[in-house]
Amino acid sequence: MEWIFSVLGFVLIAVGLHDVFHTLLHPTGQGRLGRLVIDTVWRISQALGAKALSLAGPVALVGVTLLWAALQTVGWALVYYPHVPQGFVYADGLNEADYGDFAESLYFSLATLTTVGYGDVIVSDPWIRTFSPVEALIGFGLLTAAVTWFMQIYPALGRRRALAIRLTVLGEADYAGNIGARDTGAAAWTLETLAIDVVQIRIDLTQTPESYYFRESTSAISLGASLAQAVQLTFRAADSQDPGVRLSGVVLRKALEDLAGVMARDFRLRGPDMEEVFRHFAKDHQHQY
Repeated sequence: MEWIFSVLGFVLIAVGLHDVFHTLLHPTGQGRLGRLVIDTVWRISQALGAKALSLAGPVALVGVTLLWAALQTVGWALVYYPHVPQGFVYADGLNEADYGDFAESLYFSLATLTTVGYGDVIVSDPWIRTFSPVEALIGFGLLTAAVTWFMQIYPALGRRRALAIRLTVLGEADYAGNIGARDTGAAAWTLETLAIDVVQIRIDLTQTPESYYFRESTSAISLGASLAQAVQLTFRAADSQDPGVRLSGVVLRKALEDLAGVMARDFRLRGPDMEEVFRHFAKDHQHQY
């Protein structure tokens, strides 16, 4: 029976590491367990209102990190469990009979994962002495990976919000309504740089899909609310007499269509066309398109 606990423990360890790899290191960033936690937090927050939704992203990231830590802690505890208490030496004053075997294995696993090492419980079993440092190494790597993950999210959010503000400012200036009356070279440059920004957002949503689940507090910095201005620019550019402006408008529209495709595929924002997908995007973040 002892080998069953070890096998189950290694399965949990492997599942956790697999999810960490696919979330943080895989190019598409699609860890299934982590994504399930994030989706669940997002849907619950939507039901609670805009204030809760604004906290959904940070809460979800913390939740995923705790899930990864829990999988490693429980997995390694199951590996240690068959060796408790005979495989450990306790400090003076501690009586192993006062603690449950599984509770003790959980304690040792958590202390090892967090690299705390109080020294009150020491491994004497040769097999455990060989493999327990691996858990400490995983714990250190998990902490480093979590910090790196958080640091990757916020630059992506900054780029998304910067594009939203730029589109908002263009809308307030009625840039789309006057695009034909402006310098055609400047208009073409504006459209092409917007296309570059849209492509960057598409890459961010592919590599860090968790950034989708961060809601902006105001419409001025919400990409969902401001994408209508980008679509309007493509319509006005198509009516321009200048071929350069028309071509730049096509480039922007293609970038927007690609972004809509990613949103429809990865975030279940269904719609018959690009605008409907963007409308669902804004609604999902509780903003008006």
